[in-house]
Amino acid sequence: MAAVPKKKIPRRRRNNRRSHIHAHLPQLGPCSQCRQLKPTHRACPYCGTYNGRQVLAVRETARPQ
Repeated sequence: MAAVPKKKIPRRRRNNRRSHIHAHLPQLGPCSQCRQLKPTHRACPYCGTYNGRQVLAVRETARPQ
């Protein structure tokens, strides 16, 4: 037979154990070229640069300012 808990675990103890399980906000940092906030370690969606190099072709339309 498998192990079975003898008593119900209180919500506080259960939730304290799961305190690290939650949604995180994305880390944003300024782009070195256009200074717009972008996700870190990703190509900039506004100007298409990463690490000082042009890596994406970005259209000029529909850019938020």
